[in-house]
Amino acid sequence: MADKDDQKERGLARSIGVGVITGAADDDPSAIGTYASAGAQFGTQILWLAPVVLPMMFTVVYLSSKLGQVSGRGLFHVIRDFYPRWLLWAVLVGVMIGNTIEAAADLGGMAAALGIFIPLPVPWIVVAVAVVLLALQLWGSYATIRAIFRWLALALLAYAAAALLAQPDPAEVLIGTFIPTVRLDRHFLSIVVAIIGTSLSAYIYTWESNQQVEEKIEEGKIRLSQRIGASSTELSRSRRDVLIGMLFSNAVMYFIIMSTGVTLHDHGQINIETAAQAAEALRPLAGAGASVLFTAGIIGVGFLAVPVMTAGAAYDLAQALGWRASLHARPREAPGFYWAIAGLTAIAVALNFLGFNPMQALVWSGIVQGFSTPPLLLLIMFMTNNRKIMGDKVNSAWMNALGWITTAAVFSASAGLVVTWFL
Repeated sequence: MADKDDQKERGLARSIGVGVITGAADDDPSAIGTYASAGAQFGTQILWLAPVVLPMMFTVVYLSSKLGQVSGRGLFHVIRDFYPRWLLWAVLVGVMIGNTIEAAADLGGMAAALGIFIPLPVPWIVVAVAVVLLALQLWGSYATIRAIFRWLALALLAYAAAALLAQPDPAEVLIGTFIPTVRLDRHFLSIVVAIIGTSLSAYIYTWESNQQVEEKIEEGKIRLSQRIGASSTELSRSRRDVLIGMLFSNAVMYFIIMSTGVTLHDHGQINIETAAQAAEALRPLAGAGASVLFTAGIIGVGFLAVPVMTAGAAYDLAQALGWRASLHARPREAPGFYWAIAGLTAIAVALNFLGFNPMQALVWSGIVQGFSTPPLLLLIMFMTNNRKIMGDKVNSAWMNALGWITTAAVFSASAGLVVTWFL
């Protein structure tokens, strides 16, 4: 009985760790800026998007988790082993560009937020932050990195507190949550597309599949043959993990839109372009406490999200080239993987010294991610229904229904992005 209780406790701890880390990484500084901009422009009338997007978030992350567990491989390892090389490289290029530019913009966003408290030029704060993050990835163990990320994820709870300090009108919030307001103009459609694209970013798919592989390696399953396969109990636990993480991530989105909607929007401050700008604008309207909490969330999740993007892109590149790729390995054991992390981090830092405009870069990053995400999600649907990859753990009818609805929604969002250019 004691052993069963211990296993349950470890399972709960893993849910809080693995699930919330993935969910928090989805709420990176650029996502925070997107949600803050949505709240500032449209107020609480756009809150309904959070519950609408939640099942889509759960679906794509669970399918990625399932792929990693059952195949014993990361996403790009699966593509390399089962699909043509031209498809592998076409998808890889889009994901690599999107991850690198978004990591650069997130570094700039974190530095701008830290600059509120530290009187140093933003580019030099970028360098300091990048050095700390790179050192953690090069010399920290996987268990250490996971533990640090788990605590950093909790920084996002600051947005719930910030929303409460903003003193929202309960009736207004309930109406915005349960009664959708839809407008067919360019600004509204653009923000809807941005929210869907941000909450379903491609880097989350690859990170989740690779995290499942790392968990198996931690259990001693070093060889691929040892990692292949997952029991129904393990997949059930994975569904719970992912649901916890996506509920957490979605709640953060909800509270950011709420806090900026009931303050900035209601006071006519609708042109918010960065998360740091939103934090500063909140100060006179919701008090210094709300502003500090909002800023703390940006900094905390940035320390989590940037390594997820750089390490995620390094996983993808290493798997495409057949290199060893694992945070359990030391740099001398997986040199290509760690050189890729260092190189991608250096590029992200350099972009902040080249007259790089973080918000414009995020737009282009979002476009690249937006157009690489639909085919990647389509691939995941094919993979998780392929018996050569999944054995008898192919998707159930209800998961296929959720998956194809989500895939159609993501393709529609990308098409909507194109439409907004001509409105």
